[in-house]
Amino acid sequence: MSRHVRLDKVIVPVKSIKLMKRLLNENPTLKQIMTHSSTHEAAKKMIKEWVLGTIIYKGPAYQFYRGETSSDFNVNDLDWHDVAAIRILDYIDHAGLEIQDPNIKDVITENDPFKLLWLAINKGTGGARPDFFDDMIHLFRQFKGKERRDIPSREDIEEWMELYPSGLEPQIIELRESNKRRILKIIITKMDEGEISDPKYRFETGLTEAEKLEKALGWWNETGFHLKFAVRNADLLDELLNHSLDPITMEVLHDAEEKGIPFFINLYYLSLLNVNAPWFAVGAELAIRDYVIYSKQLVESFGDITAWEKEDRVEPGKPNAAGWILPSRNNVHRRYPEVAILIPDTRGRACGGLCSSCQRMYNFQSGILNFNLDKLKPDGTWNQRLEKYMKYFEEDSQLRDILITGGDAFMNSNKSLEKILDAVYNMAKRKVEANESRPNGEKYAEIQRCRLGTRIPVYLPQRVDSKLIGILKNFRKKASRIGIKQFVIQTHFSSPMEVTPEVKTVIQRILSAGWIVTNQHVYIAAASRRGHGAKLRQVLNDIGIVPYYSFSVKGYHENVYNFATNARLIQEQNEEKYIGLVPDKYHDRIKDFSLDAPKMAENIKRLKEKLDLPFLSTDRSMLNMPGVGKSMSFRTIGITRRGRRILQFEHDPSRVHSPIIHKMGKVIIVESKAINDYLRQLEYMGEDISDYKSIWGYSIGQSEKRHSLYEYPDYEFKITEQYTNIQI
Repeated sequence: MSRHVRLDKVIVPVKSIKLMKRLLNENPTLKQIMTHSSTHEAAKKMIKEWVLGTIIYKGPAYQFYRGETSSDFNVNDLDWHDVAAIRILDYIDHAGLEIQDPNIKDVITENDPFKLLWLAINKGTGGARPDFFDDMIHLFRQFKGKERRDIPSREDIEEWMELYPSGLEPQIIELRESNKRRILKIIITKMDEGEISDPKYRFETGLTEAEKLEKALGWWNETGFHLKFAVRNADLLDELLNHSLDPITMEVLHDAEEKGIPFFINLYYLSLLNVNAPWFAVGAELAIRDYVIYSKQLVESFGDITAWEKEDRVEPGKPNAAGWILPSRNNVHRRYPEVAILIPDTRGRACGGLCSSCQRMYNFQSGILNFNLDKLKPDGTWNQRLEKYMKYFEEDSQLRDILITGGDAFMNSNKSLEKILDAVYNMAKRKVEANESRPNGEKYAEIQRCRLGTRIPVYLPQRVDSKLIGILKNFRKKASRIGIKQFVIQTHFSSPMEVTPEVKTVIQRILSAGWIVTNQHVYIAAASRRGHGAKLRQVLNDIGIVPYYSFSVKGYHENVYNFATNARLIQEQNEEKYIGLVPDKYHDRIKDFSLDAPKMAENIKRLKEKLDLPFLSTDRSMLNMPGVGKSMSFRTIGITRRGRRILQFEHDPSRVHSPIIHKMGKVIIVESKAINDYLRQLEYMGEDISDYKSIWGYSIGQSEKRHSLYEYPDYEFKITEQYTNIQI
C-alpha cells in the first residue's frame, strides 16, 4: 500500500540551514515575504503576485505560462529570467499535488516547494535536503538575472569533442588488439585445463601455444565462438579484465548473480574495455563500461522492476494503456496507430549482451527474454502464431510501420529472420491487394516502412555475414515492388569508442543492401559528458549512420546510476547539438539520401563540407513516457525535498497518437536524481562541473520537429479515418 510521508516535523540538516541563509541573503524580497507570512499559503500568494508582475506584460512569456502559445512557438525565444519566473509560478500553481514516487517504493510525495522553504525558515522543519536548497538558489539567481544562458562557441564544443577518441583511431585499434590477445590466452588456458570445452572449438593435440593463439584468432571472426564463450558470471568477467575490477564492484556483481540478473558479455564487446587507462584514452570507454557493469541500484531493484511504459503491460483480451487490442501478451507491442512492434518467439529474444539500463529489464527479470540460446529456437507452433500476428497487422486500418525487435532482430538465425521478413512481405502484399476493392477514403494504410531493431552491429559485428546481407537485399528488392519504401536498421551506439573497424565494415555492407542505418542514443550519464554526444554524431556520420533519437534514460530506482537529468539533455540539445543543425532548405536533400543507401556516407560527407558542419543533427531528444508515447515537451512543476525535479509532460504534437491521449491528460514523472547528484557523478568522472553551470536553468523542454528523413511518404490515395483493433 502507498504511504504518505509527513515532513512538517522533520528537522532540516545543518548544511540545509546554511544554504537557506545564503538564499535569503541573496534575495531580500523573498526573505521579507517568508519571514513576515504567518502561513505558507500566505507566502505563496505574495510570491505569486511578485513574480507574476515581472512577466504579465511580456506577451510570449505570459502566454506560455498560461498555455496559450501557438504551435509554432519556440521556447528558446523566452528570456532566461522568464523561464525562471514561469518555474516559480508553476511550483505555486501545482502546490499540494500528491504524486506517487516510484523511485522510493510506495511513497506519496506532496509537491510543495515553497511550503518546504517556509517550514525551514520559520520552524526549522520540513526535511528539505541541501540539494533542494542548491536548486532554489540557482532558480532565484536566474530570476534576478545573475545567472544567464551562455551558449558555448563551436570552438569550445570541438575542444570537448577532441577529448573522446573513436574506435577507429590507430592507438585505440592497437589497444583493442592487445585486449583481444589477452582474453584469448586466458580462454586457451581454460580450454587446456578442461574448464571450458566445445566440440567445434577445440585444439588438435601437439599444437604449440603460438599455434593455438593463431587458431583462436581465426575463431574470433565467427559469431558462434563469441556466443559460446560469452561471459556469464562475475568472476570470469574480472579474470578476463585482468582482475582490474575493484572489490566494491565485485561485491555488487556477486550480489547480481545471487539476485538472478543474467550475465552475457561476448568476448568481442569485452575487448572494448581497457584494464588500465592509457593517457590517450582516459575516461573514453566509461559509457561502454557502464553498459556492462551493473549498478547497486539495479541489483537492489531486480525482482521488483515493472514496465516503464504502461502500454507494455498487457492483459489478454483487454486493451493496453493506449487502447490497442493485441493478439499476444508478449509478441506484439503498440503505442501509436501507425506503428507496431513484433518480438518473435525465436533466438531474437536474446541479445548480443545485456545492457545495464535495458528498457525491457522486466522481461529479463521474468525470463521472457533470456540467453538460453538453444531453448530459444522456434518451436513447432511458432509458424502458426506468426501468421496470426500477420493477420492482425493485415486487418489494421492505420498500420504502416513494422518494427521487428526483441531482444535483438539480428540474434535470429538467418533462416528465422528470412521467414519473418517473408511473412511481413506476404502480409503487406495482401494489404495492397485488399485495397483494390476498397473505395477512396475507405482504404487501409499499407505498409511503407520496415525496421529491424538491433544492437548487434555494436555488440557483435561478426554476426552480420554475407547470408544476412543477402536476406536484407532480397527483401528490399521484392518489398519495394509492392510499395514498401523505407528500409531501416535501427541500432544503439552510445560511444564513439564502439565504432571499430569491424563495425565500419559491417555498416558498409548493410548500406550496400539498400537499408539505411539510424541510431538511437541512450543518454546514460557517462555518455552525457560535454562533447561526447557531438563526437558520437560525427563518428556515426563518417561511416554512414544518421542519428535518430537521443533518449533520456527511463525507469525508476533501477536506472538511477545511469540517469542523466532531463535538464542536461535539453542543455546538450541547445548548447552542443546546435552546431550540426541543417538549414531547412537542405532537409529534402537529406531525405533523398535514403534512396541511395550505398552512398550514404559519401552524401553525408559532401553535405557537411558544403555547409561547413562537423555533423548532421538529424536526431530528436526524447523521453519514452511512462504513459503513452514519446515526448520532450515538459515543464518543471515542482521539486522534492531531496532536490529531484518533478516534470509535467505533454504529448508530442508532431505525430499521430492513439485517440486515448485526449482522455489521459498530462504525464508527471519524478526524476530519479537531483541535478547536484548528477554533477557530483560527473565530477567523479573527471569533469569540470563549471562547464555545466547553465544546467540549472533548463526547466522547460520542447519536442523538436521530426526531421524530414524520418517522415512517412504520402499515399496516392486517401485512407480511412476509422480505427480497427482499438477499444477506448
